[in-house]
Amino acid sequence: MSNQQKVAIITGASQGIGAALVKAYRDRNFRVVATSRSIKQGGDPDVLAVPGDISDPTTAERVVKEALARFGRIDTLVNNAGIFIAKPFIEYTAEDFAAKIATNLAGFFHITQRVAAEMLGRGSGHIVSITTSLTDHAIAGVPTVLANLTKGGINSATKALAIEYAARGIRVNAVSPGIIKTPMHAPETHEFLAGLHPVKRLGDIRDVVEAVLYLETAGFVTGEILHVDGGQSAGH
Repeated sequence: MSNQQKVAIITGASQGIGAALVKAYRDRNFRVVATSRSIKQGGDPDVLAVPGDISDPTTAERVVKEALARFGRIDTLVNNAGIFIAKPFIEYTAEDFAAKIATNLAGFFHITQRVAAEMLGRGSGHIVSITTSLTDHAIAGVPTVLANLTKGGINSATKALAIEYAARGIRVNAVSPGIIKTPMHAPETHEFLAGLHPVKRLGDIRDVVEAVLYLETAGFVTGEILHVDGGQSAGH
């Protein structure tokens, strides 16, 4: 099989933003390795589904190994997998904390470390992570400390990795969305959530996808936290 086509790994790829990213990268003629706990292989031979828990290092190892065995290269990693738990700070449980650290931080660390090693060997690559605008702009009445703790760490790591790899051909960026209209948010909450953005609407999945695709082609952009948040991070 020819390995001249570019290849993207996308985590959290079974639904919502992740599934839309898989389609968007295929539309750009990338081959895609799609991973999530529940993902199943479809009919497209240029999309390889690798099920597993991304917080488990053995899943990360398998994703990279199967990507190279099937397609021969890795050009892009999109760290999309994440969970969101909004609770008052003192009501978070040990299980909440463990779940957030596992998916949001360990899930980022294990796959990014393995992909970066492969990219360093080729001297090129792009890593982009989906975080949240809440890391820059907390909202009264929407308590989200564990999101800030984990996704804020990824924003900081994005800048650190961008500088570490700047002279070695690897760009590292993040997309920092506001609240996006996905099945995670019940329809009856949409009016309230829309009001949390200065533009008075929720973001659409396509808004995040288009931001990722922009960063994919922006060869002079690295270390960027691109806000796609309807003005949230600018103020109220």
